[in-house]
Amino acid sequence: MNRKQRIEIKLRDALSPAHLDVVDESYMHAVPADSESHFKVLAVSDAFIGLPLIDRHRRLNQLLDAELQNGLHALTLHTWTPDEWHAKGGTTPTSPPCLGGSQLG
Repeated sequence: MNRKQRIEIKLRDALSPAHLDVVDESYMHAVPADSESHFKVLAVSDAFIGLPLIDRHRRLNQLLDAELQNGLHALTLHTWTPDEWHAKGGTTPTSPPCLGGSQLG
């Protein structure tokens, strides 16, 4: 099972999301192929209702702690309630290009 699948399972089990989008963005960074080190997560869940953004992010960081301790280097989080998801147009935000790191050659 790859990292993307593990992340999806952990978040689905814990949050019962109305929508979940897990994207491996490692290819956008100066890392070896198949490194599975940079991910973007959009999680839409009732579990976030009434929680400030920092608490939503803390919850996901706790759920994904084992991944963060074992090679997951960067995690972009979009943690929305269903109402926020609809207000934002029901789409996953586009990530900007990587501006840092060294080039592999």
